Amino acid sequence: MCEEKIAIIGAGAMGGAIAEGILKSGVVPAANLVVTNRSKEKLERFASRGAKVTTNNREAVESADIVVLAVKPWLVESVLGEFSDILSDEKTLVSVAAGVDSTSLRTWAGDECSLFMAIPNIAIAQLTSMTFLTPVDVIDEKTQVVKNIFDEMGKTYVCEEQQLSVGMALASCGIAYAFRYIRAAAEGGVELGFRASQSQEIVMQTLKGAVTLLESEGLHPEQAIDQVTTPGGFTIRGLNAMEQAGFTSSVIQGLRASVHQ
Repeated sequence: MCEEKIAIIGAGAMGGAIAEGILKSGVVPAANLVVTNRSKEKLERFASRGAKVTTNNREAVESADIVVLAVKPWLVESVLGEFSDILSDEKTLVSVAAGVDSTSLRTWAGDECSLFMAIPNIAIAQLTSMTFLTPVDVIDEKTQVVKNIFDEMGKTYVCEEQQLSVGMALASCGIAYAFRYIRAAAEGGVELGFRASQSQEIVMQTLKGAVTLLESEGLHPEQAIDQVTTPGGFTIRGLNAMEQAGFTSSVIQGLRASVHQ
């Protein structure tokens, strides 16, 4: 547990997920977290768990060491305008607004605060995010503090700014692609004879098993595939049918389409 005071500006899908992850992980005491939002209704669940809440962004930033900016990209400039004058060299700003570059952020936030760009995914609420973190001209000690916080809510990869959009495609957009595979496989299970709820449970457990095997044994996916395919067997027939339908190509095309240009 660290003692930094964290303000999350915006309690939408991503801001709310980060707040949930912070409270669930206990990385800071609940009293050290303040969450803001224009709608008070979205703040009630955080207040009930000991976090501070407010509709006043400036008030939240004044007392914070780390400010997580989690608003829509087109709102970043105007929201930063509410408190940029109090972003001193003692404060750290972490923007999770996809597609807003460091030059714009530095222009709008000023030159004094430490600045980071981060791309988590919504699994951060369940402490299983894959987060990409880019420091913008900050010292290593600051980077380690911010990385440690995100590490409590999943895994964090420190990268260059040009890699952020690829990270977003792989992990932030990528979680939606994983959901789509689950849906497709579950629908196939229904066609083949299982009830929808059973089929979804089977597919999800299978994916958990696949990830666990790769993590625990350090295998490349193709090595793991070799372990479950036999000559002339059912698995290789299914894999080849998927490839003939464009499985790998479709995945790569989807990733390329979701990279911010």
